[in-house]
Amino acid sequence: MKISQIKISNFRLLKNLSLDLEAVLSLVIGKNNCGKTSLLSLLDKFLNERSGKPSFESDDFNTQFQEELKAYATGKKTYDGTQYLGLCLKLFIDYDEADNLLPISNLIMDLDPANKKIVLLFEYVMDEESFKRFRFDYYNFVIEKTSKIKQSIKQRIAAKRIDRVSARVIEKDKINKLFSVFLAKHHSAYFTSDRKTLHYDHLLEKEDDTNFISLKKENIKIDKLINFKVINAKREVSNNGNDHTLSTLSSKYYEIREAQSADSAEILQFKEALEETDDHLDGVYPGMFRDILDTVSRFGGTKAGESVIKIISTLQHRELLKGNTTVMYDHNKEHSLPEHYNGLGYMNLIGMIFEIEVLLSDFRRTGKKGELPAAINLLFIEEPEAHTHPQMQYIFIKNIKDILAKASKGGGDKLPFYLQTIITTHSSHITAQSDFDDLKYFTRAESNCVIARNVKELKDIYGKDSERYDFLKQYLTINRTELFFADKVILIEGDTERLLLSSIMRKLDLANKDDGLVPLLSQNISVVEVGAHSQIFEKLIVFLGLKTLVITDIDTYKMEVSIDKKTGAPKIHKQTGKEIFKPKACRVKEAEGYGNNAITFYTDKISFDDLKLLSPGTTICGYKKGKWKVDPNGTLFLAFQQMEEGYHARSYEDAFFSINRQFILDNLSKFPSLKNKEDIEELDPFDFAKECIGHKTGFALDILYASDENYANWQIPGYIKSGLEWLKK
Repeated sequence: MKISQIKISNFRLLKNLSLDLEAVLSLVIGKNNCGKTSLLSLLDKFLNERSGKPSFESDDFNTQFQEELKAYATGKKTYDGTQYLGLCLKLFIDYDEADNLLPISNLIMDLDPANKKIVLLFEYVMDEESFKRFRFDYYNFVIEKTSKIKQSIKQRIAAKRIDRVSARVIEKDKINKLFSVFLAKHHSAYFTSDRKTLHYDHLLEKEDDTNFISLKKENIKIDKLINFKVINAKREVSNNGNDHTLSTLSSKYYEIREAQSADSAEILQFKEALEETDDHLDGVYPGMFRDILDTVSRFGGTKAGESVIKIISTLQHRELLKGNTTVMYDHNKEHSLPEHYNGLGYMNLIGMIFEIEVLLSDFRRTGKKGELPAAINLLFIEEPEAHTHPQMQYIFIKNIKDILAKASKGGGDKLPFYLQTIITTHSSHITAQSDFDDLKYFTRAESNCVIARNVKELKDIYGKDSERYDFLKQYLTINRTELFFADKVILIEGDTERLLLSSIMRKLDLANKDDGLVPLLSQNISVVEVGAHSQIFEKLIVFLGLKTLVITDIDTYKMEVSIDKKTGAPKIHKQTGKEIFKPKACRVKEAEGYGNNAITFYTDKISFDDLKLLSPGTTICGYKKGKWKVDPNGTLFLAFQQMEEGYHARSYEDAFFSINRQFILDNLSKFPSLKNKEDIEELDPFDFAKECIGHKTGFALDILYASDENYANWQIPGYIKSGLEWLKK
């Protein structure tokens, strides 16, 4: 039995979320503020209700839902009783013949043996009658509050504390906020919580919200079905000298051991030692507390000896551990250090291990005689990477799956149980060490709506092109899982762009610091070196919804006769008897075509003549119906060399030289990688790139070496500048 799918509606950013869960581990990833914590919060509110009613605030309602509810309440939209007014969580649970069906016997609504799914609905909802009251009360609330607001504004105008123009703005603002004020104060009077089991049509593969059993009305509990536990990101670990978090956890672990095997030799030995200590302290305490005991006895009582007290030792083993056990760091064989001498990373990791063991015992129902584990045990670990370096993160994720699997199997006096785990993370290191099939990617589809996607869907998206998928999977795992956490991405060809790009972005940021935009270096931009293979990543960037800048070279060529090196004569095709031609790199103005596969791919095979006519800022491409083409509203900018100051470059090197000739000539001593320096002044940009560039990486480093502190003594090639300015917006 397992939870196969979670659906959430109208909760915070989770307007309409559908999340598939894996049988063992689901790793939820995505950039900041994309709903991962909201997922945990809603599961905790509904599955761990402590007061019989989940606690919600008005801010928990999705903002778009709040706008719709306001429209219904004010009559701007017609409410006919069919619209759903609330937030909800749906759990889709799969089972088979091998499962113990007792925990779900009251939840099954379809006796068809082919239907092996039940759907649980948890909701905080307003029905039609409650909405009528809500609308009526809100109407009266607006009348009352509007009158008070207007009266207050008049008094402030009369007292000359504000002018009439400001008054109108303030009055309008206060009236516009009345719905939010009313909802925040009174939502609990109209919204009620409920639990239901819904009918599921396995043929249509769809649940029926109108056909249900109310678990609340029927007093059907689900504690035998689902046990949900959480390890929050805000774990109470610190290396403050007064902190004893790990020591407190050790006492919890003792309680588990005692409940599990109270008659074990170690537990009995511990209790006997405490009894002997109690007897010894009973003889010490009378002398230690003599003065205070004598003082108490002088106050007398209704009869002799009534106010005589004594102090005895009652060392309770649980309480003793809580206050007096210290976890020590075994520094060496001769010396141990207190727990707060550990680094926060180790304390976090050790703390999680303690917490996991405590929760695993709860899942097993350790110490609760006669109670069996729930049919489904769901463990949620939030951001395990806190305070830990990459190597420790690798160790955690590589081991946690095995640790949890081993624990759930039971053995000895430990009961087996079924365990599903959800882990949320911002760590690219944890992501890189995880199974691709376990990854769940959260991203914003729009400002108030998050969607969840299975990363394993990429395999189907790439389809028959399995080689590209295998390459992408391997490349991401080894190098660039950070793409899953980026807002934007720059795909570059090689070392030259990689070495210079951060300096170019800093140069642009300094030059445009007053443009009102977030600086490039402050944005969440991932830079990925892809060589000539940017098109391999196109399905991934569409999948992730990333705004993308591709920086590449135009690679123009002309055809020339192929010459046999031995004879010096033209090569002849054996079958046709004609000369063999091959492409040769050449100046753009001499070219017959371009050989860049990325440009061909993203522009839908644009002709060379049309390509030369494109001006900077117009090479924006969009993806529609499985195809890329030039589209001013697209999400990908294709940056390649274009006409600038009368010259059309072929590569980065000649593009840079064409607009920075004097910078290089003035700083030749700082360009040790260049060859044929004596000829530079006479060469055109194309010949400079061909004759003088020894190593491209060396040339890039020379540029940085010759730069002033603000990179103000050279210019950025126009195609790169245009691309970065587009990406920045």
